[in-house]
Parts: sequence; structure tokens; C-alpha cells
Amino acid sequence: MIIGRKYEQRILRECVDSDSPEFIAVYGRRRIGKTYLIKHFFKEKFDFYMTGSYNSTKDEQLEDFRAQLEEYSGEKWSRPTSWREAFRMLKTYLSKLNKKIIIVFIDEMPWLDTPRSRFISALELFWNSWGDSQANLKFIVCGSATTWMTDKLLGDKGGLHNRVTRRIYIPPFNLCETEQMLEYRGVKWNRHQIVECYMTMGGTPFYLAKVNKSQSLAQNIDRMFFHHAGELRSEYDILFRSLFNDSTIYRRIVELLAKKAEGMTRDEMIASLKVSDGGKFSEALKNLVTCDFLRVYKAYGKKERDRLYQLTDLFTLFYLKQVRPNSDTEDYWMTHIDSPSHRSWSGYAFEQVCLHHISQIKAALGISGVQTDVSAWIGYEGGKKVAQIDLVIDRRDQVINLCEMKFSLNEFDITAAYMKKLIDRRELFRKSTGTRSALHITFITLNGVKHNTQWGMIQSEITADALFRD
Repeated sequence: MIIGRKYEQRILRECVDSDSPEFIAVYGRRRIGKTYLIKHFFKEKFDFYMTGSYNSTKDEQLEDFRAQLEEYSGEKWSRPTSWREAFRMLKTYLSKLNKKIIIVFIDEMPWLDTPRSRFISALELFWNSWGDSQANLKFIVCGSATTWMTDKLLGDKGGLHNRVTRRIYIPPFNLCETEQMLEYRGVKWNRHQIVECYMTMGGTPFYLAKVNKSQSLAQNIDRMFFHHAGELRSEYDILFRSLFNDSTIYRRIVELLAKKAEGMTRDEMIASLKVSDGGKFSEALKNLVTCDFLRVYKAYGKKERDRLYQLTDLFTLFYLKQVRPNSDTEDYWMTHIDSPSHRSWSGYAFEQVCLHHISQIKAALGISGVQTDVSAWIGYEGGKKVAQIDLVIDRRDQVINLCEMKFSLNEFDITAAYMKKLIDRRELFRKSTGTRSALHITFITLNGVKHNTQWGMIQSEITADALFRD
């Protein structure tokens, strides 16, 4: 069963139905389900398939290539001595096939490009001299190593420049897809529990597949993250090593931003990290945004150069905020469910969940078709920060939604003092921005807002159910 991935499946179907050769690059972070999607979409009916293996030598990879070629062709082949020879052998085999559609899938391609292997030049020659003239060839490559996929393949300035015909980025699941997967695996949780599960693991299918349906959410979290043999206990380190060639700068960036909830500008990060404003830092920021670790946004009323970078990957946030500092306590989550640390983390993580579901929020507000500008806002008085709104939706219909995102197990109770704070902040926003749009105070909560006297003073509310829309 393929859960979600409707857009990606549509692109794959278009490629299959195309009367042109297709060079399809599928990329995305580790554990996100790239291989699963390709194998299940094509029901593993490939004309050739192989996968690269981490830290294997060129000779070992070429031997794997030979073994796969023998399996698919039913013939005996000698082991190639170079990747050029290997691709010539693949061309010879594929040329003999009398089929309407030929499907080749090379998984974890970045791992085949070992030092001094000249893999890229051999791939260029294979595609440019033969592959791109075969109308029935659908050549699919896949990889988790983002720096390799974006720089050496998608960003190639040489023979592979603009040769990839389709780019398919596989994002994490949203809440709707997460719920579908948990239900498919027999996990019976309410939506509050699913949201908190999402806040710890994000929408990564591999992590969700590790959930034990007979355990509570807290038991699962302790088992996977805090137990000494937990399956996700060391995932953070492996994740960055597998995605990025030089993972050190990537980890330094996300660990810095984990301490700055509102985010930081590029210049602030450069100053804090004491790094040069060069290509390496720029590449790291670009790749972290591409892989959904960071979001980049412009504060309301600020210029483009003042854009803020914010850590938005929920798994990374949970690991840095909760797992790493408490890794010595195996039952930590069960015994700290109502701790100040848990409450602080859950409030920020829920905000990030909401920011992952902007299209669902717009649908709940009835403005899916309305042009909007989504940003955050920080208010200053006398040069001092005095207020902040993490989600501002500026609408073309002359309304601005000032959104409050609150994680609460029960209905959120707006006190008179809190309502005064919201009104004061709204008027500060109006004054400092000079906007003439109507300002709507909007609450996004887990279980709604208590209908007290203050409730009548807000313009709209959205519950977590709305975030589960497809």
C-alpha cells in the first residue's frame, strides 16, 4: 500500500506514459520512503535494479552491478573493471529488450560515486550517447545524500547539465498521512496522541513504522528514544552523516537554531558560528531548507535581506531539546509528561506543526483560493522587543489573521488578562505596521477554545482536526 504521495505518483505515471526518454531523480532525506515509493509504484517490475552500498569500494560496487546484470539478463557477464565498461554492458543488455517500456532503477546512487571512480563521467556518457535517444527508457535514480544529488546530479554544470527530465522531492508525511499510516499499522490513538507523536518523530514513515500498537505513545517514545538500545537513539548522528558530505557545519547550524526559537538571520548565524560567509555556509543553508530541516521566512514589514532561518524539523528539535539532555534516564518520558521542560517543548513543537500545515489552516479559514503572504512579526518599542506573533496571514481580501497557536490538553481558557495582552499586541501591530486591513485574532488549538466571555472577542478558531485535512 502506498500512503499519500499522490502528487509524486502522478509524476511517475506521466513519465511512464510519456513517449520520450525520462531521466528521473528522486531525492529526500533518509528514511522518508523514496525506495518504498518507487518499488511499490512499479511493483518491483524493473528491467534492471541495483543499489549502492555505503562505504563499499569501487570494485565491490562493480561486482554488485555484475551480479544484478546476470540476475536480470539471465546471462553470464565478466566483472567490469570501470564504470564506463559497466554502463556499456548495461547498454548492450537493454538494447536487446523488445519492450514498450524499459524501467531501470538505481537506488542510493551517491554511494556508487566513490573517490576516483569516475562514476559521473561514465553516467554522462551512458545517458548522452545512448539513453536520451531511447524513447522507451525510464531511467530512475534515487539517493539520500542531498549534497550529492543537488550538486553533482541536479546542479551539474558539465555533461549532465539539464539532463534530468523530472525531479521528485519526497517530503515528510503531513498529519493526514501520518494518521493513515498509524491506522494501517493497527495503532489506535486519538488525534491528540497522533499530534504529539508527530511532534516527536515528524512525518518520517520509517520512524512511524517502529511504533508498537500495543504500547502507549509515552511507552513508545521511551522505548525508541531513551532506552539504551532504542532504535532512534543514535538516529540523529546517522541522519546527518548520510545526508550531507560534511555534516559538521550542518549540525552546528541546527544546534544553534535549536536555542533560538524565533530564528536567526544569516548574519547573526555567521557571527555566532564564527564562520566565513562563503559557499560552504551558503550550501549548507540551502540544503537544510531543501530537506525541510529549516524554514526561511521574512518577518512582516522587513526586507528580503532580513529573512529569518528557523529550525522546523520536529525529530531534530525533539532530539536536541529532550533526548540528548536526558539520555541517561530510560523511562524519562513516562516520568516527565507534565514537567516544565515538556510544556516548553510541546508549545514550540505545536507551533511548528501548525507551520507545516499552512494550506490546511487556510482551508479552515475558507481562504484556500485567496492570495496570502505568510510571515511572522516582532514588535519593538524603544529598540526593545516587546511582542511577537509567530504566524501572520496577510490576505488579499484586506484581512490579516494574527494567529495564536496553543498546545493544551483541554479547551484553551482565554483569561481576561490574556485577552488584554492580545488586544494590546494587536494595536501595537496596527500602529507599527500602519496597516489598514482588518485584524482578526485567530486561535489554533488542539481541542478548541473555551466559550467564555473572552471567546466572543476573537474572530476565528481552528482545532487540530482541521490540520488533519488531506
